[in-house]
Amino acid sequence: MKEELIKKAYDIAVERYAAVGVDVEKALEKLQQVALSLHCWQADDVAGFESKGSLSGGIQATGNYPGKARNMEELRADILKAASYIPGQHRLNLHAIYGDFGGQFVDRDEIEPKHFTSWMEWAKEHNMKLDFNSSSFSHAKSGDLSLSNPDESIRQFWIEHTKRCRNIANEMGKFQNDPCIMNLWVHDGSKDQTVNRMKYRELLKDSLDQIFAVDYKDMKDCIESKVFGIGLESYTVGSNDFYIGYGVSRQKIVTLDTGHFHPTESVADKISSLLLYIPEIMLHVSRPIRWDSDHVTIMNDDTLELAKEIVRCDALDRVHIGLDYFDASINRIGAYVVGSRATQKCMMQALLEPLALLRKYEANGQYFERLALLEESKSLPWNAVWDMFCLRNNVPVGESFIADIQKYETEVTSKR
Repeated sequence: MKEELIKKAYDIAVERYAAVGVDVEKALEKLQQVALSLHCWQADDVAGFESKGSLSGGIQATGNYPGKARNMEELRADILKAASYIPGQHRLNLHAIYGDFGGQFVDRDEIEPKHFTSWMEWAKEHNMKLDFNSSSFSHAKSGDLSLSNPDESIRQFWIEHTKRCRNIANEMGKFQNDPCIMNLWVHDGSKDQTVNRMKYRELLKDSLDQIFAVDYKDMKDCIESKVFGIGLESYTVGSNDFYIGYGVSRQKIVTLDTGHFHPTESVADKISSLLLYIPEIMLHVSRPIRWDSDHVTIMNDDTLELAKEIVRCDALDRVHIGLDYFDASINRIGAYVVGSRATQKCMMQALLEPLALLRKYEANGQYFERLALLEESKSLPWNAVWDMFCLRNNVPVGESFIADIQKYETEVTSKR
């Protein structure tokens, strides 16, 4: 009976949207092609498999909810469990500290593709594509500075690490016959005032030039800025201005993390400007609350505007969407599912926006009509379309996944 009601509501929604010029089936087809890059670090609070130390380097996971993944097997099981509740086919984003090191310590300037072979095979088995990240934090040589460190031996250590990460990403892309996107983010900065801003940025620029000296065809580079890090509040070497300049001059993908800007900035507003000058954009979607707190993404105005801007720019093929929150205060699998589905709901509403009619009003100077339709479109029955999307993808419709995750917690994660 429930399926019958879903189909009935969907049929009504199709008619309602058709009245404002929206083809719902086309919107669903487009959403089906939007692959989120799920972040592996939500399952274990960015711990990885290299050591058991706490996080350092300007980031912090808050909370200690029981049942986090303790090893590779548990982490993989949790990721698959979460993916089973998320409609569509998605990617997995790995950090370098999640290599399969076989119980041995492998320092970061020594990692090789072989340490990620099992990940590639596992991902292929489960029809997932992989993305990758260098890891410059939580290491004895991290300190406050990595790629911008005046100590040449430390700087070269991180240059070598990042070079190796690019090679690993390329091997991943080759194996999966689809480019692996490798994100480069370093925490480098200063807790208090510095009088050497230019010096550190010159060093970072030189490090990046060394890292990117080799061209690869099976991976894509992206570079990520930040406003500040915990314990590094006064100065960030890799600021937004720095990376936009570098990205444009080197034609690299720029990563926009929704938590890495001032709370009053609109990340959505940056998309159209950047797409004029760089080939593609990478998004890291999270929910900042007053700072880069990495709360679970929800369907709020910020995420909605982000999704709408992608569609309005006709940039579905140029904007990659990754998730980057790590909430350790709630069930981690539930966090995966809520954040992923919320992001997809925002994309669905964006794809269902009556854009042609809105643009017609704008072109004609009919601003009352434009504003009225923007408001009325908020209450169009997008949720009926979302339910159908879930149904077609054989994932739980509505809130029914909550009980399933509770059961998994009772039977699996609570016993860890």
